[in-house]
Amino acid sequence: MSRPPASAVTLSPSDTLTTREVATQLGLAVRSVQLMVDRGDLQAWKTSGGHRRISRESVAQWLAKTSGTASAHPDALAQPSDLRPGPVRRRSTDSHKPTVVLIEDSAHFQGLIRLLLQQTHPDVSLHVASDAIVGLALCGAVRPDVLIVDILLPGIDGATLIGSLRSQRLFDGMQLMVVTSLDAEQRAPYAFALDGIPVVEKHSLAHDLPRVLTGQLAKTRGRGA
Repeated sequence: MSRPPASAVTLSPSDTLTTREVATQLGLAVRSVQLMVDRGDLQAWKTSGGHRRISRESVAQWLAKTSGTASAHPDALAQPSDLRPGPVRRRSTDSHKPTVVLIEDSAHFQGLIRLLLQQTHPDVSLHVASDAIVGLALCGAVRPDVLIVDILLPGIDGATLIGSLRSQRLFDGMQLMVVTSLDAEQRAPYAFALDGIPVVEKHSLAHDLPRVLTGQLAKTRGRGA
Protein backbone atom coordinates (compact mmCIF):
# COMPACT_ATOMS: atom_id res chain seq x y z
CA MET A 1 0.00 0.00 0.00
CA SER A 2 1.29 3.50 -0.79
CA ARG A 3 2.57 5.48 2.18
CA PRO A 4 1.78 9.17 2.66
CA PRO A 5 4.44 11.83 2.94
CA ALA A 6 5.47 12.86 6.43
CA SER A 7 3.12 15.84 6.31
CA ALA A 8 0.15 13.59 5.60
CA VAL A 9 -0.45 12.96 9.29
CA THR A 10 -1.59 16.57 9.58
CA LEU A 11 -4.16 16.29 6.80
CA SER A 12 -7.68 17.26 7.78
CA PRO A 13 -10.63 14.89 7.14
CA SER A 14 -11.61 17.04 4.16
CA ASP A 15 -8.30 16.09 2.48
CA THR A 16 -9.07 12.37 2.57
CA LEU A 17 -11.76 9.94 1.51
CA THR A 18 -12.75 6.50 2.68
CA THR A 19 -12.56 3.55 0.30
CA ARG A 20 -16.35 3.53 -0.03
CA GLU A 21 -16.46 7.25 -0.81
CA VAL A 22 -13.86 6.83 -3.56
CA ALA A 23 -15.80 3.86 -4.93
CA THR A 24 -18.91 6.05 -5.13
CA GLN A 25 -16.94 8.88 -6.77
CA LEU A 26 -15.56 6.58 -9.47
CA GLY A 27 -18.63 4.36 -9.85
CA LEU A 28 -16.73 1.23 -8.82
CA ALA A 29 -17.00 -1.62 -6.38
CA VAL A 30 -15.11 -1.15 -3.11
CA ARG A 31 -12.89 -4.11 -4.00
CA SER A 32 -11.83 -2.41 -7.23
CA VAL A 33 -10.72 0.68 -5.31
CA GLN A 34 -8.80 -1.53 -2.88
CA LEU A 35 -7.00 -3.12 -5.84
CA MET A 36 -6.15 0.34 -7.20
CA VAL A 37 -4.61 1.22 -3.84
CA ASP A 38 -2.64 -2.05 -3.75
CA ARG A 39 -1.33 -1.31 -7.27
CA GLY A 40 -0.23 2.18 -6.23
CA ASP A 41 -2.73 3.98 -8.47
CA LEU A 42 -4.06 5.86 -5.42
CA GLN A 43 -2.18 7.11 -2.38
CA ALA A 44 -3.57 5.62 0.81
CA TRP A 45 -2.67 4.53 4.31
CA LYS A 46 -4.31 3.08 7.39
CA THR A 47 -5.23 5.00 10.53
CA SER A 48 -4.23 3.77 13.96
CA GLY A 49 -7.69 2.21 14.13
CA GLY A 50 -7.03 0.19 10.98
CA HIS A 51 -9.27 2.24 8.66
CA ARG A 52 -8.06 2.95 5.14
CA ARG A 53 -7.86 6.61 4.10
CA ILE A 54 -7.24 7.75 0.53
CA SER A 55 -5.77 11.10 -0.45
CA ARG A 56 -8.35 13.29 -2.18
CA GLU A 57 -5.55 14.82 -4.22
CA SER A 58 -4.41 11.43 -5.51
CA VAL A 59 -7.97 10.68 -6.67
CA ALA A 60 -8.05 14.02 -8.50
CA GLN A 61 -4.67 13.32 -10.09
CA TRP A 62 -5.82 9.87 -11.20
CA LEU A 63 -8.97 11.32 -12.75
CA ALA A 64 -6.98 14.02 -14.54
CA LYS A 65 -4.52 11.44 -15.88
CA THR A 66 -7.13 8.95 -17.10
CA SER A 67 -9.85 11.25 -18.37
CA GLY A 68 -7.62 14.01 -19.68
CA THR A 69 -9.71 16.68 -17.96
CA ALA A 70 -8.08 19.74 -16.49
CA SER A 71 -10.94 20.22 -14.03
CA ALA A 72 -10.10 17.25 -11.83
CA HIS A 73 -8.71 19.36 -8.99
CA PRO A 74 -9.06 18.18 -5.38
CA ASP A 75 -11.48 21.01 -4.63
CA ALA A 76 -13.71 19.81 -7.49
CA LEU A 77 -14.25 16.42 -5.87
CA ALA A 78 -17.44 16.14 -3.89
CA GLN A 79 -17.21 16.28 -0.11
CA PRO A 80 -18.32 13.02 1.57
CA SER A 81 -21.67 14.55 2.54
CA ASP A 82 -22.32 15.44 -1.10
CA LEU A 83 -21.66 11.98 -2.54
CA ARG A 84 -24.50 10.46 -4.51
CA PRO A 85 -24.48 7.01 -6.15
CA GLY A 86 -24.96 6.49 -9.86
CA PRO A 87 -24.31 9.88 -11.51
CA VAL A 88 -26.28 10.34 -14.73
CA ARG A 89 -24.30 9.33 -17.78
CA ARG A 90 -24.21 11.70 -20.71
CA ARG A 91 -25.68 10.61 -24.05
CA SER A 92 -24.43 10.99 -27.58
CA THR A 93 -27.25 13.46 -28.16
CA ASP A 94 -25.50 15.92 -25.80
CA SER A 95 -23.06 18.51 -27.12
CA HIS A 96 -20.19 16.20 -26.14
CA LYS A 97 -18.44 13.95 -28.60
CA PRO A 98 -19.48 10.30 -28.55
CA THR A 99 -17.14 8.60 -26.10
CA VAL A 100 -15.59 5.14 -26.31
CA VAL A 101 -13.50 3.30 -23.73
CA LEU A 102 -11.25 0.49 -24.98
CA ILE A 103 -9.89 -2.10 -22.53
CA GLU A 104 -7.12 -3.92 -24.40
CA ASP A 105 -3.71 -5.01 -23.09
CA SER A 106 -1.95 -5.25 -26.46
CA ALA A 107 -0.23 -2.04 -27.48
CA HIS A 108 -0.40 -3.20 -31.11
CA PHE A 109 -4.18 -3.55 -31.10
CA GLN A 110 -4.61 -0.39 -29.05
CA GLY A 111 -2.80 1.47 -31.82
CA LEU A 112 -4.69 -0.28 -34.60
CA ILE A 113 -8.10 0.44 -33.08
CA ARG A 114 -7.14 4.06 -32.42
CA LEU A 115 -6.09 4.43 -36.05
CA LEU A 116 -9.32 2.82 -37.31
CA LEU A 117 -11.43 5.19 -35.23
CA GLN A 118 -9.45 8.21 -36.37
CA GLN A 119 -10.12 7.21 -39.98
CA THR A 120 -13.75 6.09 -39.72
CA HIS A 121 -15.12 7.84 -36.60
CA PRO A 122 -13.13 11.06 -36.23
CA ASP A 123 -15.83 12.54 -33.97
CA VAL A 124 -15.34 9.83 -31.33
CA SER A 125 -13.31 10.52 -28.19
CA LEU A 126 -11.33 7.34 -27.39
CA HIS A 127 -9.94 6.46 -23.95
CA VAL A 128 -7.71 3.40 -23.52
CA ALA A 129 -6.94 1.17 -20.53
CA SER A 130 -4.64 -1.85 -20.46
CA ASP A 131 -6.46 -3.87 -17.79
CA ALA A 132 -9.92 -4.31 -16.30
CA ILE A 133 -9.39 -2.44 -13.03
CA VAL A 134 -8.13 0.72 -14.68
CA GLY A 135 -10.78 0.29 -17.38
CA LEU A 136 -13.60 0.14 -14.83
CA ALA A 137 -12.38 3.26 -13.11
CA LEU A 138 -11.99 4.98 -16.48
CA CYS A 139 -15.60 4.13 -17.30
CA GLY A 140 -16.66 5.65 -14.01
CA ALA A 141 -14.73 8.81 -14.82
CA VAL A 142 -15.77 9.45 -18.44
CA ARG A 143 -19.15 7.61 -18.71
CA PRO A 144 -18.58 6.23 -22.23
CA ASP A 145 -21.31 5.58 -24.75
CA VAL A 146 -19.59 2.38 -25.87
CA LEU A 147 -17.18 0.08 -24.04
CA ILE A 148 -14.95 -2.17 -26.16
CA VAL A 149 -13.43 -5.08 -24.22
CA ASP A 150 -10.89 -7.76 -25.08
CA ILE A 151 -11.68 -11.17 -23.58
CA LEU A 152 -8.15 -12.18 -22.60
CA LEU A 153 -7.04 -9.51 -20.15
CA PRO A 154 -4.50 -9.70 -17.32
CA GLY A 155 -6.05 -10.16 -13.88
CA ILE A 156 -9.79 -9.96 -14.42
CA ASP A 157 -10.68 -11.40 -17.84
CA GLY A 158 -13.07 -9.59 -20.16
CA ALA A 159 -15.92 -12.06 -19.67
CA THR A 160 -15.85 -11.65 -15.90
CA LEU A 161 -15.71 -7.89 -16.35
CA ILE A 162 -18.76 -7.93 -18.63
CA GLY A 163 -20.67 -10.10 -16.18
CA SER A 164 -19.93 -7.57 -13.46
CA LEU A 165 -21.03 -4.64 -15.61
CA ARG A 166 -24.37 -6.22 -16.40
CA SER A 167 -25.28 -6.11 -12.69
CA GLN A 168 -24.33 -2.47 -12.06
CA ARG A 169 -26.93 0.25 -12.55
CA LEU A 170 -24.24 2.78 -13.33
CA PHE A 171 -23.61 1.03 -16.65
CA ASP A 172 -27.26 0.87 -17.76
CA GLY A 173 -27.49 2.10 -21.34
CA MET A 174 -23.79 1.69 -22.08
CA GLN A 175 -23.28 -0.37 -25.22
CA LEU A 176 -20.75 -3.20 -25.07
CA MET A 177 -18.55 -4.69 -27.78
CA VAL A 178 -15.95 -7.45 -27.65
CA VAL A 179 -12.75 -7.71 -29.65
CA THR A 180 -10.84 -10.98 -29.45
CA SER A 181 -8.33 -13.25 -31.09
CA LEU A 182 -10.44 -16.28 -30.07
CA ASP A 183 -12.58 -18.02 -32.66
CA ALA A 184 -16.16 -19.13 -32.00
CA GLU A 185 -15.11 -22.51 -30.58
CA GLN A 186 -12.52 -20.95 -28.28
CA ARG A 187 -15.09 -18.43 -27.04
CA ALA A 188 -17.50 -21.16 -25.94
CA PRO A 189 -16.44 -21.06 -22.26
CA TYR A 190 -17.32 -17.34 -22.20
CA ALA A 191 -20.74 -17.69 -23.84
CA PHE A 192 -22.52 -16.94 -20.54
CA ALA A 193 -21.14 -13.39 -20.59
CA LEU A 194 -21.20 -12.68 -24.32
CA ASP A 195 -24.88 -13.35 -25.01
CA GLY A 196 -26.30 -10.48 -27.06
CA ILE A 197 -22.97 -8.64 -27.35
CA PRO A 198 -21.40 -8.15 -30.79
CA VAL A 199 -18.01 -9.81 -31.15
CA VAL A 200 -15.32 -8.66 -33.59
CA GLU A 201 -12.44 -11.05 -34.23
CA LYS A 202 -9.09 -9.31 -34.39
CA HIS A 203 -8.14 -10.75 -37.76
CA SER A 204 -11.06 -8.79 -39.27
CA LEU A 205 -10.85 -5.59 -37.23
CA ALA A 206 -10.39 -3.28 -40.20
CA HIS A 207 -13.48 -4.68 -41.94
CA ASP A 208 -15.84 -5.27 -39.02
CA LEU A 209 -15.04 -2.91 -36.15
CA PRO A 210 -16.09 0.40 -37.79
CA ARG A 211 -19.42 -1.10 -38.91
CA VAL A 212 -20.22 -2.67 -35.53
CA LEU A 213 -19.22 0.49 -33.66
CA THR A 214 -21.51 2.56 -35.87
CA GLY A 215 -24.41 0.30 -34.88
CA GLN A 216 -23.59 0.50 -31.17
CA LEU A 217 -23.33 4.29 -31.26
CA ALA A 218 -26.67 4.47 -33.06
CA LYS A 219 -28.24 2.57 -30.16
CA THR A 220 -26.98 5.13 -27.63
CA ARG A 221 -28.43 7.97 -29.71
CA GLY A 222 -31.73 6.17 -29.98
CA ARG A 223 -31.99 5.69 -26.22
CA GLY A 224 -31.05 9.25 -25.52
CA ALA A 225 -33.68 10.65 -27.89
